[in-house]
Amino acid sequence: MRTFQLRRYDIAEGKMPEFTAWLDQTLIPVRKQFGFQIEFRLIETKANRFIWCVSLPGDEAEFLKVQDAYAASAERAAAFESFPECIESSEIGFVEALDLSK
Repeated sequence: MRTFQLRRYDIAEGKMPEFTAWLDQTLIPVRKQFGFQIEFRLIETKANRFIWCVSLPGDEAEFLKVQDAYAASAERAAAFESFPECIESSEIGFVEALDLSK
């Protein structure tokens, strides 16, 4: 069993390159230290929206347990010291993966 969380961010105009560079170089390595897998990352260019999906083995309760440890970690706090203030709004929720090849 694997739990998936879809994360959608509306990014301030002109800030997408700065945000994605920070994400790649700073935040994703920290998430990976906690066991998160990055399933995909997308940019909806016209809406200036960044969409990505992270997952962990286990159920939603296990995901939330790991997410809480990650959120409280010194590593995450250090990563956010260089965060480019650019997220105007966000929507985060759990999603179910389907096998679309069937």
